[in-house]
Amino acid sequence: MNRVVEAANKNIKRTLRKMTDNHKGVHEKLSYALLGYRTTTRTLIGATPYLLVYETEAVIPAEVEIPSLRIIQEAELDNAEWVRARYEQLALIDEKRIVVVCHGQLYQQRMARAFNKRVRARLFQIGQLVLKRIFPHQDEYKGKFSPNWQGPYVVRKVLSGGVVVLAEMDGQEWPKPINLDAIKRYYA
Repeated sequence: MNRVVEAANKNIKRTLRKMTDNHKGVHEKLSYALLGYRTTTRTLIGATPYLLVYETEAVIPAEVEIPSLRIIQEAELDNAEWVRARYEQLALIDEKRIVVVCHGQLYQQRMARAFNKRVRARLFQIGQLVLKRIFPHQDEYKGKFSPNWQGPYVVRKVLSGGVVVLAEMDGQEWPKPINLDAIKRYYA
């Protein structure tokens, strides 16, 4: 969720930068930038954030001044017809949300396929020498100018799911398996 908010903030900042000179008048242009962000269709979900929150498309200020077909149709309905039309709109909300969820899932599958085309499988075999990454939360971490890798270690077992068991050079086996993302081959 935090990444979604950061991405939204980044887009709004970019829009504000285009609309203002040297950060002057940002407070005056913020409402326009937010309206633009909320009413622009997102590629991932195939809908606008406004539609997902308020269950109807936004009416932009220009449509109020120069009425669109949608505004004219709603204005000419009597109360009973308007209530019936609104009830039908509400009945379609779940269908719209399901379409948005399906669109998002298809988009994620396409992105995963595109990413996986470029990924090379990393295969390790028993007896190979490897280096293990030192992560900042580990005791071995000595600061940003210290080495990022430690080792070499010997691959003792290759388990399913991208996990290996390592051993020290003297044969002492590590108690925990290591993810393949945290090791790389050592070329002596």
